[in-house]
Amino acid sequence: MSICPKNKSSKSHRDQRRANWKMSVPNLVKCSKCGALTLPHRVCKACGTYNKRQVVQVED
Repeated sequence: MSICPKNKSSKSHRDQRRANWKMSVPNLVKCSKCGALTLPHRVCKACGTYNKRQVVQVED
């Protein structure tokens, strides 16, 4: 059995439903060591620290 709408949806109603499909800006926080902007709860790509500890060795 396939999906079959009972009544026709107008173009405005269809477009109002699709209007909420927008991207959101990522929440960025400053690194506690170097001050670079990173995503929260992720290792800093600039200095390799997480939670004030050196986790990854970053090559220059």
